[in-house]
Amino acid sequence: MKSYKLNRLFNGKSGNCFDVAIDHGFFNEVSFLNGIENIKSAVDVLVAAGPDAIQLTVGQAQYLQAIPGKYKPALVLRTDVANVYGKELPRRLFSRMIENPVEQAIRLDAVCVVVNLFSIPDEPEVTDQCIQNILKIKPLCDQYSMPLMVEPLVFRPNKEVGGYMVDGDSQKIVSLVRQGVELGADIIKADPTDDVNDYHKIIEIAGNIPVLVRGGGKASDAEILERTYGLMQQGAKGIVYGRNVIQHADPAGMTKALMAIVHEGARPSDVLDLIK
Repeated sequence: MKSYKLNRLFNGKSGNCFDVAIDHGFFNEVSFLNGIENIKSAVDVLVAAGPDAIQLTVGQAQYLQAIPGKYKPALVLRTDVANVYGKELPRRLFSRMIENPVEQAIRLDAVCVVVNLFSIPDEPEVTDQCIQNILKIKPLCDQYSMPLMVEPLVFRPNKEVGGYMVDGDSQKIVSLVRQGVELGADIIKADPTDDVNDYHKIIEIAGNIPVLVRGGGKASDAEILERTYGLMQQGAKGIVYGRNVIQHADPAGMTKALMAIVHEGARPSDVLDLIK
């Protein structure tokens, strides 16, 4: 019966999904708050633009779910908090899951829960915590028919670049994605590969599990639209973008442009005029 909730997450016409992630305040990084300082305003702008889903935390889901009426994006609930994104990492890293994650998701009328699977150089303990989180939440998701989105995230060495810099090496992403599938993911949320044309390897290794692409770092309008089009052509079932939407000067316009690419197969040149 997870399919009932997945029907609310994936678009009924295209079968794809555009989830806008604005759960960044969970991670205690001030730079992540750009564009979502006023979370209610950010949610209202996105709801008006009409993505398929908005990704929020237990403390901020209220701003979406308090909106009356049934024609609004579905809620994807972030269930884990971590301290791994800073330019200077603390002495001890962690990835902790909220208590009773699936029960909280049900009370908030979420259609999906999302949990990280980190691979950070020289930090195997964090990966272990992530695996323990997934092992704990997976049977609960099955018990309550709650779809589980696993987010495999391969980091580059912090000393090399510092702060939330992912590794687009397709081989590294492939192995971590496969581990997420093996652990029981219903949906995979994975980074783009350095070469967009390699993304089919991620799709193939996930088998029949749909793959949504993470947005990654900030990029120009032309770059993000071209990349999104290329990734969808490689077989992705949608996208989960955050900063490239919420930190944009026109988040509503960017949402509409990306929706056209994800759901209608529009080319980037056809949607640029939607962005102010």
